[in-house]
Amino acid sequence: MTGQEDRCRLVLIVPQYDDADQQAKDLEAALAGGDVASVIVPQYGLDDQAFQKRAEALVDLIQAAGAAALICGDSRVAGRIKADGLHLGGDLTELGEAIEKFVPKMIVGTGGAADRHQALAIGEHRPDYIFFGKLDGDIKPEAHPKNLALAEWWASMIEIPCIVMGGTDTSSALAVAETGAEFVALREAVFSNPRSPGAAVAEVNAILDEKAPRFEA
Repeated sequence: MTGQEDRCRLVLIVPQYDDADQQAKDLEAALAGGDVASVIVPQYGLDDQAFQKRAEALVDLIQAAGAAALICGDSRVAGRIKADGLHLGGDLTELGEAIEKFVPKMIVGTGGAADRHQALAIGEHRPDYIFFGKLDGDIKPEAHPKNLALAEWWASMIEIPCIVMGGTDTSSALAVAETGAEFVALREAVFSNPRSPGAAVAEVNAILDEKAPRFEA
């Protein structure tokens, strides 16, 4: 925690890499760029053993930087490597079981809300957060308008924090912040940044420091 809790904070989504060493190097550079609240680590088709090995190295980097490491889907891997939390895909039964089993020892959050009805159904389970958008949904420079609208509605009436998928441009973080969302998730905007992942994180934090609305105490 670095004092940015009064405004929208950055969540990183690790992209798919063939080269594990390069993946770790780029993540370490991104984390060195400034405040990052948490990092979501997807499995990307790796078998469980390969994913556990890959994720273990990344979790060490994430936690050393003071961020929370969230593993996608596999609670066994998350537990074995002592990750901070679990990111699920929206299945309500799975979500309820994970919350009952792991909270408060681990963070349990979920995506899968394509509309208000689904979001409210998820909210009834009281996850630690809800994620609007897809983890690989950054296909345009800006955040998807539907996700921004859902976030604005959610943030205005629900206390459960939300994470909103941004776009491929770092400036998309501000549009997310202006909805009242607690977190903006970025992937390509950071890891495919033409300067560097660290420069991208620094830029996003500068934008949010200067322009993001502040939460009420």
